[in-house]
Amino acid sequence: MALSSRLLLAAGGLRAAGLRFASTTASLKTEPEVDTSENEVVAPNFINRNPRNLEQMALARKERGWKTTWPKREFWHRLRLERTQHYVEAFVERSNGDVVLSASTREWAIKRHLYSPKGVAACKNLGRVMAQRCLEAGINFVNFKAIIPWEHHCDSIQEFEKAMEEGGVVLREPRRLYQ
Repeated sequence: MALSSRLLLAAGGLRAAGLRFASTTASLKTEPEVDTSENEVVAPNFINRNPRNLEQMALARKERGWKTTWPKREFWHRLRLERTQHYVEAFVERSNGDVVLSASTREWAIKRHLYSPKGVAACKNLGRVMAQRCLEAGINFVNFKAIIPWEHHCDSIQEFEKAMEEGGVVLREPRRLYQ
């Protein structure tokens, strides 16, 4: 009884404020049916606005540059690994030099899980992180060639490469299709 009187007082206060309750006996109005067949028509012309569409279909041009240019620029995305005395850094860059993705053992989120921010274990974990970031960014193919040929025989670079491949990134780009 006390509860119902409180509700009546609250309802009276709302009515005084100019608010009314909706009636439960409102009449149902039928709306005319909408023709949805227009939504099922497919446009005859489609314009793809994805700037990386030609790269993903392997149709985009790769800038070759001059024969004397070193390192070669014939790629869409290149994976670069830099090892210093204290840290390891990895970059994915476009052929014009813009860095698309990066990961480093300087980042606290990576460094806190490592015993040492350099070495084989750091390179392996950095490869896992870079593979995840590449897939999240939609980059499935990267060109990974050691700039200095004898660097490829190092254990840390081989572990980095293996971690990237296990993460689902293909470390060579598809050949360009000529039409």
